[in-house]
Amino acid sequence: MIPEMAKTKIEELTREELITLLIESLNKISELEEKLRLKQTPTNSKNSSQPPSRDFKSDAKKRKRNRKKGGKFGHEKQERALVENPDKVFYALVDTCQSCHINLLDQVPTQVIRRQTTELPEIKPVVIETQQYEVICPCCGEVQRGKLPAGLEVGRCFGPRLEATVTMLHHEHHVGLERLVGLCSEIFNLTLSEGGAVSIIKRAGKAMFGEAEKIGEQVRHGKVIRSDETSARVHGLNWWQWVFVSEKNEYHLMMPSRGYDVIETFMRDCEAEVWVCDCWKPQLNAPAKMCQICMAHQIRNLQGLIDKRPHLVWAKDMQALFRKAIHLGNRREQMTERGYQRQVTIIEKKLDKLLKRSFSGLGTNLLDRYRLRRNSLFVFLQRTDVPADNNACERALRPSVIHRKVMGSFRSDWGAQTYAVLATVLNTAKRNGENAFQKLVQLMGTPVLPFLLQPDFA
Repeated sequence: MIPEMAKTKIEELTREELITLLIESLNKISELEEKLRLKQTPTNSKNSSQPPSRDFKSDAKKRKRNRKKGGKFGHEKQERALVENPDKVFYALVDTCQSCHINLLDQVPTQVIRRQTTELPEIKPVVIETQQYEVICPCCGEVQRGKLPAGLEVGRCFGPRLEATVTMLHHEHHVGLERLVGLCSEIFNLTLSEGGAVSIIKRAGKAMFGEAEKIGEQVRHGKVIRSDETSARVHGLNWWQWVFVSEKNEYHLMMPSRGYDVIETFMRDCEAEVWVCDCWKPQLNAPAKMCQICMAHQIRNLQGLIDKRPHLVWAKDMQALFRKAIHLGNRREQMTERGYQRQVTIIEKKLDKLLKRSFSGLGTNLLDRYRLRRNSLFVFLQRTDVPADNNACERALRPSVIHRKVMGSFRSDWGAQTYAVLATVLNTAKRNGENAFQKLVQLMGTPVLPFLLQPDFA
């Protein structure tokens, strides 16, 4: 209901003033409707950097597919491969005929049907005791002690394989300390306290530190460096886990900052040829001769703009051009060099035309970004060692996000740093085709099991 005073003022307006007021009111209504429409546009993993786990999940039941389940027609049957040297072989011989009861042991079999059953033996920890002798020298009176071998030194309670197993379960498989203690008791028949598990993980971090620093040195001297960061919780505060990836190495870093100072501290005086990243400003200013921004992120950002402005032709054309460029990069080895360069030239010219277009309103920030970062869009078309996206870093950080969701906050600085060191060493081992568990065992110290084969007095 219109207040009486406002109604009186409106009645006093002239016809021209009423028309002007009506036009202003209509414009204001249109503006508010547009803001409301933009606000109601849903944000998901396809039109932003939001992770798929936060997308809206409908309760509607999925429609059943009409096609039959199982392998398609002509699909080759896959069976578990037989082990060539089994630990035990049981021979099921045919002794007599079930019909006429004659002896068949001397007959040559027409076929031997092989089947294998795999089982785990009972897991029981092996305990090696050391008895260090003390003798008082009758000549000088000093106490002399027997020398303990490497691997059984003073203060060592667990062997490298046991320590590696506990560390892998906690770090790689995100098993909490309470569950880890129960798992060791129920499956490994091993009595282990939570404090003992913490000591093992802490020792693993110290044992891996030197190897992690070597990996970091190799990464910072790489020609192409990919980088990204994700949030972490330490002491209940917001920290950041950074990852720097080169061709064969991966370096993780836990820091309380998300700024350029982290990159500066890591790179020291080194400079990369190409830096692959998202559009986070500290990353764009990284010490490199050129930068390649992630095309996957740009395609999603453009999709978000298209969802809000469906009739914006520029966004659709730019998104289609980015996809065409990625497809061209993937087909490079299948094309001749001349044909490939011709297609690159066409894409570059098309990009320049799109950047010359002008419009106002929502989306101008993306146009300004691409104009400013023109030389950082299609570096991957010129160099085969530069990827079009930053998915390698996304994949490297995914286990860390899972660990954060399962375990929650790190309760100590050393815990956060230990996680980063272990991620560096184990993920780099996987990248190079090595067994991560064996790598961990190797770095945890001198093997203990060979002492079982030695006599008590060696």
